[in-house]
Amino acid sequence: MQMLEGALKMSNFEQRLDRLAEVAIRVGLQLQKGQELVLTAPVEALPLVRRITAHAYKAGCSLVTPLFSDDELTLLRFQHAPDESFDKASNWLFDGMATAFSNNAARLAVVGEDPSLLSAQDPDKVARANRARSTAYRPALERVVNFDINWNIVSFATPAWAKAVFPDLPDDVAMQRLWDAIFAASRVDGSDPVAEWKKHNENLSRRTAYLNEKRYYALKFKGPETDLTVGLADDHWWEGGASTAKNGVTCNPNIPTEEVFTTPHMGRVEGVVRSTKPLSYQGTLIQDIAVRFEGGRIVQSSARTGADVLTKVLATDEGAARLGEVALVPHSSPISKGGILFYNTLFDENASSHIALGQAYSKCIRNGTNLSPEQLAEKGANKSLIHIDWMIGSGQIDVDGITAAGKAEPLMRSGEWV
Repeated sequence: MQMLEGALKMSNFEQRLDRLAEVAIRVGLQLQKGQELVLTAPVEALPLVRRITAHAYKAGCSLVTPLFSDDELTLLRFQHAPDESFDKASNWLFDGMATAFSNNAARLAVVGEDPSLLSAQDPDKVARANRARSTAYRPALERVVNFDINWNIVSFATPAWAKAVFPDLPDDVAMQRLWDAIFAASRVDGSDPVAEWKKHNENLSRRTAYLNEKRYYALKFKGPETDLTVGLADDHWWEGGASTAKNGVTCNPNIPTEEVFTTPHMGRVEGVVRSTKPLSYQGTLIQDIAVRFEGGRIVQSSARTGADVLTKVLATDEGAARLGEVALVPHSSPISKGGILFYNTLFDENASSHIALGQAYSKCIRNGTNLSPEQLAEKGANKSLIHIDWMIGSGQIDVDGITAAGKAEPLMRSGEWV
């Protein structure tokens, strides 16, 4: 009987894993017949990558090119590589990815890294390696953030990630709990997840339509240790759920997603704000971030842990200390209600309203995908090598929309839509 129950559980797991792969291809990417796919993933995610590959070819994909990473290999570099190594990146690889995206290849990332992988490593080396990678990746990243192509991110539970989320549970139980949470948040527990996603996208679309009609000049966040005014870019445009890329394909970039988001004006952010959830960034946990904005730029910052890394992040380039995104998420979102801190931005940002340091999405400016970088900057869109989301919403945060005439209209009270 015990063996039979184990087989049934495995069967259920395999079924949900296959549904996640199907959602990644049919909802996340809406992969087109004849389109190539560039896929990155940790080595542990091979079971999901195989299913994604199968669904991709069933959808008519002409070629799947997988690229794998490994946490142990990353650590070996920090433990043994010469100092000059940390100023280098695989330019040839990222040039190839940029070429693939220029030829309309789709982009899919499977994530599941250890949130604390680099927490014991030299922050200077971490910052230098990140800067070198960001610089090399820039030509490819621009084709993604500018929505030249359809792209998507999904997750795979790994033992190190599960242990970080559930440190007091046995390893196997922690993995099961994390997988259950991933499947639920990704809406693949039901019999027809594609239909579930269609319904969810319609709800998010109604919310963005309302905000685009209001044309607010700014958003005001008010709560404990937070009094922040986020001016919105000229001709800003709200997005949420499914978006149509320049290649004409409507995709869901993030699986899961609960947010509606737009572009702040890089010069019109004022006040103070404190994070409401930790930020896991490149293996370092940054907790209790507190910053003060003046003229759109962070002029003072602190953090209980990871402060050195935060300081180096903010110094990445001119745009790193300015905002590229502001997003609204109700405190009652399914991910928030689950009560799990994932230490993973893809999930935690969908439990809370948030802001992002760095690069803005041209998609969130009206006609932005057809504007030059100079024209986007004139609208207030920020430019940077980084784009890092961190959470500022909670059940204690109120949000007002501020009209061009200066009138405050309630949008959220105690973290919920009014």
